Amino acid sequence: MQSYTIGQAARLLGVSPDTARRWADAGRVPTRRDESGRRLIDGKDLAAFSVELASDTADEADVPYTSARNAFPGIVTAVKLGDVAAQVEIQAGPHRLVSLLTREAVEELGLEVGMEATARVKSTNVHIDRT
Repeated sequence: MQSYTIGQAARLLGVSPDTARRWADAGRVPTRRDESGRRLIDGKDLAAFSVELASDTADEADVPYTSARNAFPGIVTAVKLGDVAAQVEIQAGPHRLVSLLTREAVEELGLEVGMEATARVKSTNVHIDRT
């Protein structure tokens, strides 16, 4: 079974290593030590914790009702307007999302660089690569 260091787990959860360390210290996610003394989190434990964390966040967040489950809250980093179409980039944690939409939609939403926005992904195809 794959195991993750605190730093790797933090990157996958989108938090700082200090936050992941505090969660481990509080017993929210089980850890064990390897032969060199580093704390490791088993992959299955990390997966279960990430699901728990996502449901905790969803319960606490003031999120509008929507059928799109894949929401990426972030900050607008670029807006490129054409005559009819527009391109909007959002940085959501480690994820850069790019959306092509109409210029009219961008103007109606008032999207500008530096403002908070949520990218919602709805697709019939999802590709998963093993890393």
